[in-house]
Amino acid sequence: MRPTPEPGEHDSPRTLPPGSATERLRLRRHPALLVAATALVTLVVLGSVLYIGAGNDASDAEGLFDGAKSDAALPWPDEGQAAVLVEGFGERGDLGAHGPRRPVPIASVTKVMTAYVILRNHPLDGSETGPSITVDQRAADESFSGTESTVEVRRGQELSQRRLLELMLIPSGNNIARLLARWDAKSHEAFVAKMNRVADDLGMDRTTYTEASGAESATTSTAADQLKLARQAMRDEVFRSIVSQPDTASAAVSDTLVNTNDLLATPGVIGIKTGSSTPAGGALMWAVTVPDRRGEKHLALGVVLHQRTETSPQEGLNAAFDSSRALVEEVQSQVAATDPATAAATPSESR
Repeated sequence: MRPTPEPGEHDSPRTLPPGSATERLRLRRHPALLVAATALVTLVVLGSVLYIGAGNDASDAEGLFDGAKSDAALPWPDEGQAAVLVEGFGERGDLGAHGPRRPVPIASVTKVMTAYVILRNHPLDGSETGPSITVDQRAADESFSGTESTVEVRRGQELSQRRLLELMLIPSGNNIARLLARWDAKSHEAFVAKMNRVADDLGMDRTTYTEASGAESATTSTAADQLKLARQAMRDEVFRSIVSQPDTASAAVSDTLVNTNDLLATPGVIGIKTGSSTPAGGALMWAVTVPDRRGEKHLALGVVLHQRTETSPQEGLNAAFDSSRALVEEVQSQVAATDPATAAATPSESR
């Protein structure tokens, strides 16, 4: 479940340079090797020709909806990476991923995995609020951190599991994420180990979690990996309900805490989670309901990462909103023109 090793980490045994005198001599002494080498060269050349002739350019690829082009038809961000899918259209609903596939910091998008693990271990149904959890001194002290996103809570408060999930996901309370982690696994470290095991289970093989809130830049992933998580998380009724809320009440004062996800103002958007920091730039996992030509609604999911890194977190987040909004609008347009009866034959599999 760790990032793919960079070239050089696991070197293969030393081979002779192709065409060298020593290599030519070895082939002459072993005719079978010469035949094999000639066949290999032929296959490589033939493969290259086939690859070039196959329409490598994204603009030549078969489209996803009514013959539309694939990657070229979507307004992918100019930087960072993104991935999008639409459920209910079989394989054609997988709109693919764009940008480098290398792991990058994901900031508070991490909290989606935290919530997913909590709800897997302590499921809630409908309007259930779950068990009461006592706010410890550490969570209370972290309320007043001036260096990260936190929400105010007081030592000894009894808050329900659902209430704490709201405080973590809506105003993005880092201290609440760590409190939930300690409650679930008895220690923050043990909970992070759970997060990584779940990521493995979901096939998120380029993801590494080091902390429950996303405050550490060592927590990294890819847009494609996070899209796998988004799909699973949105199948939980309570999670869907929380991430679609525009705000929630403060736990400590008479105040309203607004959802950090400005994309909720876009028609049809029902979540999911923002993330922003200087190393991560702006990040956003989003969900939107989109009607097709027949009026049937589909769930579209997307992830945009690594927008305007090394600027201010707010500038990065604004860029993530802009990139995501453009993708949402194009997906809405394409799905609205699509007849589901001709666009899909089989349900799409988990990515």
